Amino acid sequence: MKRKIKVPLQMVLIVPFVLQVFGTVGLVGYLSFINGQKAVQDLVNQLMDRTNSIVEQHLTSYLVIPHKVNQINADAIQMGLLDVRNRQTMSKYFWKLMQAYDLSYIGMALTTGEGLGAARYDGKTVTIDDWGAKLPNNGKNYATDNQGNRTRVNSTFDYNNFKESWYTEPIKAGKPIWSRIYSWNGDDSPYITAATGRPIYDAQNRLLGMVGADIHLLKLSEFLRRLDVSRSGQVFIMERNGMLIANSSTQQPFTVVNNQIQRLQTTESPDPAIREISKQIQQQGGGFELINEPKKLQVEWQGERNFVYITPWRDQYGLDWLVVVSVPEKTFMATIHANTQTTIALCLSALAVATVIGYFTSVWITRPILHMKLASGAIASGKLDQEIDSSNIQELDILAQSFNYMAGQLKESFTALEISKVELEDRVEARTAELKTALTQLQRTQAQVIQGEKMSSLGQLVAGVAHEINNPVNFIHGNITHLNEYTQDLLRMIYLYQELYPEDNPEIQALAEEIDLEFLTQDLQKMLSSIKMGTDRIRSIVLSLRNFSRMDEAEFKAVNLHEGIESTLLILQHRLKDKPEYPAIEVIREYGDLPPIECYPGQLNQVFMNILVNAIDALDEVNIKRTYEENKENPSKITIRTCVIDSQWVEIAIADNGPGIPEQVKSRLFDPFFTTKPVGKGTGMGMAISYQIITEKHNGKLECFSTLGQGSEFKIQIPIQQKSH
Repeated sequence: MKRKIKVPLQMVLIVPFVLQVFGTVGLVGYLSFINGQKAVQDLVNQLMDRTNSIVEQHLTSYLVIPHKVNQINADAIQMGLLDVRNRQTMSKYFWKLMQAYDLSYIGMALTTGEGLGAARYDGKTVTIDDWGAKLPNNGKNYATDNQGNRTRVNSTFDYNNFKESWYTEPIKAGKPIWSRIYSWNGDDSPYITAATGRPIYDAQNRLLGMVGADIHLLKLSEFLRRLDVSRSGQVFIMERNGMLIANSSTQQPFTVVNNQIQRLQTTESPDPAIREISKQIQQQGGGFELINEPKKLQVEWQGERNFVYITPWRDQYGLDWLVVVSVPEKTFMATIHANTQTTIALCLSALAVATVIGYFTSVWITRPILHMKLASGAIASGKLDQEIDSSNIQELDILAQSFNYMAGQLKESFTALEISKVELEDRVEARTAELKTALTQLQRTQAQVIQGEKMSSLGQLVAGVAHEINNPVNFIHGNITHLNEYTQDLLRMIYLYQELYPEDNPEIQALAEEIDLEFLTQDLQKMLSSIKMGTDRIRSIVLSLRNFSRMDEAEFKAVNLHEGIESTLLILQHRLKDKPEYPAIEVIREYGDLPPIECYPGQLNQVFMNILVNAIDALDEVNIKRTYEENKENPSKITIRTCVIDSQWVEIAIADNGPGIPEQVKSRLFDPFFTTKPVGKGTGMGMAISYQIITEKHNGKLECFSTLGQGSEFKIQIPIQQKSH
């Protein structure tokens, strides 16, 4: 039966009221939280859109510069304003352009293999490159003064236009394009540029070569770091193949290996935020190449949600990049958390006020009912002379009158019940004692019947097995003697043949060597002797089994008790022998000269079995807790002694050197169903049945003597002859 939870009446009245107030305030807080989240989502979208717009505008305005410069130069050359053959004027003109534009390189390369340009390799100083058509050492780099005049040669180099992609790709395309991104490690700073190129023609529209301009991509990272969103989020730009171009992180978008600049994939960025966000974009979007329109994602990183906005950026000259803006949710959640805390505070305040109001209301309503509760408790404790006052509330007044009437009826009923209580208790006590005695007897009888059936079945099984084994063994044993005689006759005949015909016959000699005749004659006699010993052993075992199997003999018989003990030991031999964990249990036999004893042999064997099994269990319990060496130094022993007490009695004592039996266990040892073994290992009826067999069936005695730490001994005393059969 489930236990009912008892709730005070005041709680019944106040809890619904408080829950209603709490639910209303909680709903308001929940709606406030939901609206706050929506506002955050709107704010995120606005910030991401604004940031993305700023980045796109900067890319458009910054990356168009080299193409505008190339267009100006190509137009001036085609119009004849610039003479590509005047190398001094052209290099000084390019130097002036470098002062006006924040570019890394401005130059030209002609179809003749010649070329020149102005470069800002260290990011600050502008130098002049000039090369001819004939290799090697056809190129020189010049330092310049503040007017762009060449002052000295810094270095010489080999240069071939026709093997450089910044020349070949625009010529092949026949139009303005981006060629590729170059990177190298300069003397003072890394150098990563995007190169542009444009074919140039003369006034007759003949191809002269190309003009090019490079733009420093690291300046894009500097721009991204200045964005407001970079304080808490990340902005980075990458190519479609995942190569990182620029990022707002403090980490550089490249690495230096063996003093060489190596660009990085976004998924290999040293900044963990960029690295993990890129991986999740690939997983959710299916790859960078598949993102062809703006996409908004939410990704988890370090247990926090991040809002990610991915926008493709393209220009008319072939660039196809992705701009990624990522902002963590926590940036916008501070306001929501503050509002949530305010809502919780209001909820708690409203709940406290509602609780106080509800409490005083419930006290006013429940005071008369509490008086009735106290009176009911008094009646329940035996004080039946209880009466409650009437109430001004009509319903409670009716309840009070009913209560007073009920109290009077209960008082009369309890008086009558008290009179019959004593009589009923006496009768119940007597009947309970009878039932307890009958139940104990029934349990004992039932256990005896079950055990008897089990032992009878075991006896029949053992007897059947012994009979089936005995027949073929007797056949073998009976023929061994004749087989031995026939063998001796054959051997004599062989020896006689060897004496009468000593000359060697090759075939006979070969056969004798093949079968090793000399060893065969010696070993054959040993084998016959071993077979005879084996059959003798089997016959002895069969005899022991037949002795043990006399379970269902209903008459007293005069038997040798030692045969029953040995039969029992034979059956338990598998538990006595050596085991990997501990040595064999030694059985010490101290048999006296006993006359034949009138008894039920099978039942006595059952008693021996129960006592010996308990002894072995006790010894195993000790052995398993010790090491093999400790068990070898203190071997387990079972001692069996038999003797004649006087002309009418004999005694059988079975002792072990186990742990002993505690006094509280020994006092209940022969009680039915009492056992100290785990569930499934014993029924608690073995010793109870043994005690009954000895005392009731054989008019004898069964006693237990035990000392903790030294062992236990069971003594059986039975008459030599039974007085009544």
